[in-house]
Amino acid sequence: MTLIIFLIACGAAASTGIMFKPGQWYEALKKPGFTPPNWVFPLAWSIIYVLLIWAGYRLTLLPESQTVLALWAAQIALNTLWTPVFFGAHRIFAAMVILTLLWVVVAFMVVMAFQLDVITGLILLPYLVWLSIAAALNFSILVNNSGRKN
Repeated sequence: MTLIIFLIACGAAASTGIMFKPGQWYEALKKPGFTPPNWVFPLAWSIIYVLLIWAGYRLTLLPESQTVLALWAAQIALNTLWTPVFFGAHRIFAAMVILTLLWVVVAFMVVMAFQLDVITGLILLPYLVWLSIAAALNFSILVNNSGRKN
């Protein structure tokens, strides 16, 4: 049952990518040269969501994991929020604030997970790396499109 709860949470977060697609607005933005091709995003997020489900489940099996599980809950909430704010509302600065908070929460989650279980920490590490790329991309889009109207 616990695994299903993590699956539902990640499914809800992933569904925002289906509801709020990049579209013409995103295509028209000035993006940095390191922007991954569009096909990379759904692939990367699919892998990350599977890793999040696995890590969340592993955490439930570990004693003293309550705080890390609370961070897991916070990160999935922030993760779910980013897509509608960026792609739906076209609020690049607000999305950057959300992504910064998300990165901090995930960084703490990864460090604490490593303290409890090295394997779980390693499972979560690609998420932090991907969020670092996403944050650099979001920031660059913010700077390069500062005078742009929605």
